[in-house]
Amino acid sequence: MEQAAGCPAVGGSYPQKNAEILSSQYGINLFLAGLLLTFAWAVHAVGISKSHLLSYLITLMLIQLLWMLWYLCRSCTQRRLIRDKDTHAGARWLKCGITLFAVITLILDSFKIGYYIDFSNCLSPTEGIFPVTHAVHTILQVYFLWCHAKDVIQSFKTLERFGVIHSVFTNLLLWTNGVLTESKHQLNEHKERLITLGFGNITIVLDDHAPQCNCTTTTLCSIFSQGIYYLYPFNIEYHILASTMLYVLWKNIGRKVEHHQQNKTPFKFHGITVGMIFGLIVLTSTIGIVVVYLIQIGGSKIKSELALTMFYLHAIFVLALMCTAGIVALLIYRLEERSLDNSKNPARKLDAELLVGTAAGSWLLSWGSILAIICAQGHPKYTWYNLPYSVLVIIEKYIQNLFIIESIHREQEKANDDIKTLRIVTISRGTTLSLTPLYKEIYNGRAARDSGDVPCLFKGSICGSENNGAGVAKEETSQDNSLVMHSASDFSFCSRNSVTNNKRRILKNIAAFLFLCNLSLWIPPAFGCRPEYDNGLEEIVFGFEPWIIVVNLAMPFSIFYRMHSAASLFEVNCKT
Repeated sequence: MEQAAGCPAVGGSYPQKNAEILSSQYGINLFLAGLLLTFAWAVHAVGISKSHLLSYLITLMLIQLLWMLWYLCRSCTQRRLIRDKDTHAGARWLKCGITLFAVITLILDSFKIGYYIDFSNCLSPTEGIFPVTHAVHTILQVYFLWCHAKDVIQSFKTLERFGVIHSVFTNLLLWTNGVLTESKHQLNEHKERLITLGFGNITIVLDDHAPQCNCTTTTLCSIFSQGIYYLYPFNIEYHILASTMLYVLWKNIGRKVEHHQQNKTPFKFHGITVGMIFGLIVLTSTIGIVVVYLIQIGGSKIKSELALTMFYLHAIFVLALMCTAGIVALLIYRLEERSLDNSKNPARKLDAELLVGTAAGSWLLSWGSILAIICAQGHPKYTWYNLPYSVLVIIEKYIQNLFIIESIHREQEKANDDIKTLRIVTISRGTTLSLTPLYKEIYNGRAARDSGDVPCLFKGSICGSENNGAGVAKEETSQDNSLVMHSASDFSFCSRNSVTNNKRRILKNIAAFLFLCNLSLWIPPAFGCRPEYDNGLEEIVFGFEPWIIVVNLAMPFSIFYRMHSAASLFEVNCKT
């Protein structure tokens, strides 16, 4: 009887587990087919053109659009039903971030449409259809994520698994296409810079897939072609953020959610002035360094070497500050006694895995640079700055990952009614009166006074009751009243909370500082300031083509790491 009763529950889980496995395999095969098609176009495989790749991407986007429309229509018809929500998924600040990237992506699509119109005589119609479809896809997807990123789907689960995983890998393929297009543009500029630095022995033919006809309006063509590559970093971040949010939605399908109230953690500027000031200084200086770097690099050998030296010195200083801040934060955590939250949380688990996984990209580049410096026979002066820079990149990411992962796993402080209270017991004429104001009120110097004859205790001072009688009556009252009793633990609690508030303030400033520093370090590689390309020493040791392949594979993960770290640190600041 027990086995018979248990069989349906066990057997009922098999279809859903099979649906999860089948949908994940479908998504992987979808991605691999698109990845192989992208690679074939990049290497000019026989019979493969850009129109084939774009047709494949357009088809995937149209299928996702149909699924999202079906899901939205079904949600509208069932809007009165109470649905489970994952309070950890789809944070408001994350939605605002993806909306900002989506707006810039729409500008990129408009530039592509203008570029197609100017070169319409020799471009495939798919190059005009693609940005239009992509713009519609972007608008509907952002709306979908704003409304349904927190959903825990409990109906049509098998169908929804395939729809969501299709959306995940569609965005990953669009991200791959953007990374490849932007990387090819960077490679063309990279070869010119290497020749300027004197590495003339490095030769390779680079293809840019440029149109084989003249532009109808030269000025507009120049604006569109140059502007597109400055907007690609935002498009790349948009698609990778969308794929992560959709992946969390896929993991939540059929999940049993624990119903408990989630404390809201709004972002506040109060108390993080120091961290914001230092972070803004780093951000401003980084923007200045990038502007000077892009102007100077490739101008002449002396200017290029000065630009590289300037970049390395600035990065070494910033990374050293970040390492110091991370170590201080970890030491504060070691002094605190707070348990970790080990409950099941797909969003938090994905955050931790992405931090470690994407950090491996920059670690690979750093170890490659260290090995090149050790093995190279000749060392230009500026290449020696690359050694401490590469070492600090490894250490900084190691420390920062520890800080972020521990921060997102630490339990938040309990509600006010769970916080200890100070108790003052007054015995007056045989009657016991207990006053228990909240610690927050006492800490702010506003202990509650229910009546004039209730005594108060604040910071060790004892205030007697108000006296309305004469001097003799005052003496009699003081003789009749017993001593005010208080516990020494109450005072130690006050001091402990004061220390805790100071620790929290330091941690919030560190999180704010690291947040702005990660945004600062995202800017250089995203906008073409890449010493891994321009240094030249690695190409001599490993060979041009092998090192370029390593950089093109690792750089997108390194860029994404900085943006993802900034998003995670923003969450840490809100929770601290």
